[in-house]
Amino acid sequence: MNKPRSTVIRKGLGYLLPGCARLESHYEPRAITFPSTVESRSDAEISNFPRISVVVPSFNQGRFLGKTITSIIEQNYPNLELIVVDGGSSDETLEVIHRFAMHIKWWVSEADGGQANAINKGMAQATGEILAWLNSDDCLMPGALTRVARHFMKFSKTDVVYGHRVLINEAGQDVGKWILPGHQKFILTYIDFIAQETMFWRKDIWQKAGCRLDESYRFAMDWEMIRRFIQADASFKLIPAFLGQFRMHDRQKSNAKIETDGFREMEIIRNQCRNNFSSHPVLQVLYFQMQRLALFVFLLRARIKEILWRMKLIKID
Repeated sequence: MNKPRSTVIRKGLGYLLPGCARLESHYEPRAITFPSTVESRSDAEISNFPRISVVVPSFNQGRFLGKTITSIIEQNYPNLELIVVDGGSSDETLEVIHRFAMHIKWWVSEADGGQANAINKGMAQATGEILAWLNSDDCLMPGALTRVARHFMKFSKTDVVYGHRVLINEAGQDVGKWILPGHQKFILTYIDFIAQETMFWRKDIWQKAGCRLDESYRFAMDWEMIRRFIQADASFKLIPAFLGQFRMHDRQKSNAKIETDGFREMEIIRNQCRNNFSSHPVLQVLYFQMQRLALFVFLLRARIKEILWRMKLIKID
């Protein structure tokens, strides 16, 4: 029996598009291949590690929250500040929080104004030099915090770091990879390719960018924040390692909200970028063509890097 045309087209695009262009399973579930063991840490290095504050916003994700928190505390990072902000969940979330309470610096469970509001609430409690948030269904890869800390310690002028992404299913199995070609500022006027669960930033740049997320955004609040980082002249760096695991499941906001809040908010940001470039219609059309060209180049570079990685010609930890 012939396969439906849509299936054939989709499979063909799967060979052409890089993994970072597809938020779906790339292959059959498999066990996650964890990175090579992070080098041993000397006492002197440990004493100099910056404090990293990780905020975990949560709402009715109790079935995944334990895995998320475990992935953070099993980093064995010596200067960690873990903050959990729950929106008044009605599932097993509170039981999970109490189970890990000894590892949590501050937590609250109460009704809030959505994810951005919860993150702002947590960030107001954060005292770390390095900040991040990790959604309650995602996880960190082993050694991620040490890699991040070492980069910030070595490169004092870097403001924001991020890494490659592993896609996981409900059971925590590897179903895909996002391998990024390298940081490109201009493409961020059109798409947000930065894997949020892998992104960490200095408190200084957070303060320069306003110290809070825009709570009017329900989907693209991280992209809006990144745009403000860029306006504050932030320096970005891609760390050549898989730093985070992005979980795909039936109640995932990225899938549930993309056709409502997602597309609308993405278009708002794109229009803001075009208007910042010029108010002249002809120049805006030119700008749009430049964005499309940048997208093509980005996808091509990502696909080439993906192929080189699979051929083991480049290394990603």
